[in-house]
Amino acid sequence: MNAVDATDRGAAQEDIEPPSLLTIILDTNPHAWAVLANTLPLSKAVANLLVFINAHLAINHANRIAVIASHSERAEWLYPTPAHVQRERRTGTSHDSEDFEMENGDGDGDSLGSGGPVHPPDDANKYRPFAQLEHALLRNLQRLLATTTPAAISSHPSTMLAGALTRALAYISKQTTSTSSLTSTSSAQFNYSDPSSMAGGNSADPTGTSRTSGGSSTALTSRILIISVSGDLADKYIEIMNSIFACQRLSIPIDVLKLAGSPIFLQQAADTTGGIYLSLETPQARAGILQYLMFAYLPDQTAREHLIVPGEGEGVDFRAACFCHKRVVDIGFVCSICLSIFCEPLADGECLLCGSHLSMANYGQNPVVVAKTKPKKGKKRMLDGGADTGTSGGEGTPAPG
Repeated sequence: MNAVDATDRGAAQEDIEPPSLLTIILDTNPHAWAVLANTLPLSKAVANLLVFINAHLAINHANRIAVIASHSERAEWLYPTPAHVQRERRTGTSHDSEDFEMENGDGDGDSLGSGGPVHPPDDANKYRPFAQLEHALLRNLQRLLATTTPAAISSHPSTMLAGALTRALAYISKQTTSTSSLTSTSSAQFNYSDPSSMAGGNSADPTGTSRTSGGSSTALTSRILIISVSGDLADKYIEIMNSIFACQRLSIPIDVLKLAGSPIFLQQAADTTGGIYLSLETPQARAGILQYLMFAYLPDQTAREHLIVPGEGEGVDFRAACFCHKRVVDIGFVCSICLSIFCEPLADGECLLCGSHLSMANYGQNPVVVAKTKPKKGKKRMLDGGADTGTSGGEGTPAPG
């Protein structure tokens, strides 16, 4: 049939770009958004985020999206809605599994009390998949904010970013595995126990993509976008850095859009994984959040190979947080066994993490001071001007030109 109109559709299919999975972690810390209420309220930020999500889905019909809320005391899914959450809304029961179902108008929507399933409103001016995503995300966000108690807000002023990153990695691994099982020419499985193993399981293909006989990439590419408004993340330093190193090994870029605060660890995450880090510190910059999302974060890894990535060349703050008091330190003490960081010498000399006995070797008690010595008699010293400062007679030795 391809020869009927003298075209080769089979060859055109081989040039299709690989599908992209974009996992967005939205920081919903109530404390931080209350500070930004006058310049950028949460409702406006979510509206701009929905436009960005629709643009990502419109680029390729095979693109996927996932949104996780990094709340004050927990991390919750905003899209797709877990199946057990939908069952809890309909039956009032609880389930431990976390399977996902897309909310649609086929009876799998939310239930409100004694009413039936809630469907997204039919709008002739809105593409139905976009309406389904908007309906599910907004309802889950409203449920999250409605179930947040004042006690939880006061007891957890920070955000649960570590839990959100862990959920994002688990979801990406699940989606990648399911996609690889559907392709007949998928590469070998990734070996988690091999330190030299690259994402995709093939050392000859460092990009981690499995290619068909025609040369087109069919593997699912994944990336994470963090929209951060919280500043202090030192209390979860170990968990966050472990997630960053996991993304680095799996070749998953972490993009960061900072709206407020100074999360230095997220700057390290973008630099380590090859992502994009942008900071919108002024109200004028936050007003153009949609422009930053569309121009900086919409291109995936395939498109970024042909673009000048913004944010390159900026200095990265590589400071770490101590494991004892969760303080960001410039100079600290490192355990020689487990590489734990401490802001001050340990009182009993025992590591708080591995329990190894450490010796400080009288640190700070006997400082080394270099004493000044006078030149011996008869010797000459060279100064800038070449003058003779010795005690013997004769002409001064000139400095070499």
